[in-house]
Amino acid sequence: MKPEDWVKKAETDLRVAKKLLELDEEPWIIAYHIEQAVEKYLKAFLVYKNQRFKKTHNIKELLDLCIKLDKDFEELRKLNIEYLSEYATNVRYPGFYEPTKEEVIEALDIAEKVKDFVLKKLKLEEEK
Repeated sequence: MKPEDWVKKAETDLRVAKKLLELDEEPWIIAYHIEQAVEKYLKAFLVYKNQRFKKTHNIKELLDLCIKLDKDFEELRKLNIEYLSEYATNVRYPGFYEPTKEEVIEALDIAEKVKDFVLKKLKLEEEK
C-alpha cells in the first residue's frame, strides 16, 4: 500500500465520525472511527518512510515509531493521542468504557490536529 491509500482510508473514517456526530449517533461508534483515522494517518507516515510496523491498534506504539523517524512527532504526544487506542476495541463491546459526546468532540479535534500534522509532513517530505 502507498501512503495515499492510508490517507484515503483515514479521511473516510474522519468523515464518517463527523457525519455520525451530526446524526447524534452513539458516542462509542464515533470514537471508534476517530481512533481508526488517527491510527491510519500515523501508518501513512510510516509507509511513506518505508518503516515496517506490525498489525496493531496501539497508537503509542505507532507514535513511537514515527518519533524515531522524525522528532517533530513529539508534538503529537503533547496531545495525549495514545489514549485513543482505547476506542479501537473496548468501546465496541458492552460492559466496557463508554465515552461521552463531549469526549468524542474533543477526540475529533485531536484527530483533526493529527491529520493536519501528518499531511503537512507528507507534503514537506514530497517537496524535498
